[in-house]
Amino acid sequence: SLAVLQSLEDGLKKADADPSVKAVMICGENGKFSAGADIRGFSSPKRHGVALGPIVSLIESSEKPVVAAIEGVALGGGLEVALGCHYRIAHVKAWMGLPEVTIGLLPGAEGTQRLPRLIGVPAALDMITTGKHVPATEALKLGLVDEIVEENTIEAAIRLANKV
Repeated sequence: SLAVLQSLEDGLKKADADPSVKAVMICGENGKFSAGADIRGFSSPKRHGVALGPIVSLIESSEKPVVAAIEGVALGGGLEVALGCHYRIAHVKAWMGLPEVTIGLLPGAEGTQRLPRLIGVPAALDMITTGKHVPATEALKLGLVDEIVEENTIEAAIRLANKV
């Protein structure tokens, strides 16, 4: 939603400007990282000023480590946000993917560029062209996430952020 995008942008800019902030952790709520965009929003009037691609680039260009704490699902734009992060931790029951292709849309926030850089072209092409969702255990093998945990994902992400 526009509110989520604006909050991400504002929070990242505030954290980058604050010398007391050493790292940033991005998480969802209610056990879900992000299922991506609400497709109903595609037919609404043009949003003013805030788009996912530039926000993911803002995450990626942060001089402070940014860690994604993935619980539940990271799909579509949600996975693209996670791909912009420097590190990704997933709960063992999490799933990731770019399902928008199944309705004729390509990932629009540079996920088609970031995913191959992270997991290699063959695996990325499979995910991008089929809309395949991968469980956390497979995501770890692919190199999509840095760590999987059975415990509290947010606490694990904070520990990693403190370590790096």
